[in-house]
Amino acid sequence: MIGTILFDVDGVLLSEEHYFDASALTVWELLISNNYLALSPEKFKTDYSPTEIKVIRETVFGKNDEVLKLMKSRGLNANWDMIYLSFGHQFIHLLSQMKENEQDRINTWLQKPINREVLLEIGRVLHNYEVKLDFNQFVSDFNKSIETKQELFNYLNLLAEEKLRVHTGIFSGISELWSVCEHVCQEWYVGDKNVEKSTGRPSVQLGKKGFLANETTLADQAEIDGLFTFLKESGVKIGIGTGRPELETIQPFHHLDWLKHFDINHIVTADDVLKAEKGLNERRSLSKPDPFTYILGHKGRETSVEDCLNTTLPIEDGGEVLVVGDSLADLLAARKMGCQFAAVLTGLSGKDARSDFEKHEADFILDSVLDVRRIIEKN
Repeated sequence: MIGTILFDVDGVLLSEEHYFDASALTVWELLISNNYLALSPEKFKTDYSPTEIKVIRETVFGKNDEVLKLMKSRGLNANWDMIYLSFGHQFIHLLSQMKENEQDRINTWLQKPINREVLLEIGRVLHNYEVKLDFNQFVSDFNKSIETKQELFNYLNLLAEEKLRVHTGIFSGISELWSVCEHVCQEWYVGDKNVEKSTGRPSVQLGKKGFLANETTLADQAEIDGLFTFLKESGVKIGIGTGRPELETIQPFHHLDWLKHFDINHIVTADDVLKAEKGLNERRSLSKPDPFTYILGHKGRETSVEDCLNTTLPIEDGGEVLVVGDSLADLLAARKMGCQFAAVLTGLSGKDARSDFEKHEADFILDSVLDVRRIIEKN
């Protein structure tokens, strides 16, 4: 008997497309803008048209989002992580084109944290060489690896050793460079008006309107509202476990009039995860597929991080909990918790993801989040 349902948001309730657009624009800005590597500052602007954004996304992630799909298939779920991996790979490729003359500088750069000032310094040196971007290498390079999840960051270190002859661990974990990527992405997604509220830091590049006000639901707004009403009337507790920051979760839910159905104590976002990670003695990722997000969503945000991390897995009432997600990361988190899992085919890969979910023996595979209703009716 299912008594609790924990929903992911992107790819389940709301479309991920604008997130992927913002991710591509972030990688693009880090490479070409004067604020970062400055490879082609004349091509950078803050008001790209939808057509221009489509071209940039196809350039960065491939015409069919092959790069994104590969990362998703390896259990990487957070857009910030995917941006970091994509930019980190291109960053290594750029350095490799001047290593014969700049080996000492490259050694120095890769032995200390890389922040925006270091990127500016590297950009000034890159300007002396005729370097070329090549996004096509990503899939071939990472297909040589077996790494999954945040272990993919460690693979960047191996690529640095292979391509740059530098032994480093600088790409592992949530680094300063990762934080640079995160902040640029937030500028693109939430816009000038909300950046400081979202990140605690002002914009580096002003002029971005943001995608936050243009959320797209993955089923009719009123029908999703009706699903939440049905679940509550059926005695099912509902919660959220999302990789979105709090602002990007609460504000759309408020606009869509969905927030009334939820206890805020059971809406867990990326902000909760990042706060928990910062309180750890060791550098460790708690984002999906780590089950922390869903454990906290199930227990409630007043639960201490220590209690969540010390939770015996699988959880005692796992058979009564249903996780609804669109990615392998969601499935793996649910499996660790011993929960049931419903895969929704409205994520990045759409219906093509069915075979992967069948391979991993998802308990339910749904065409739409609205089909959750049938699961409860049959319970």
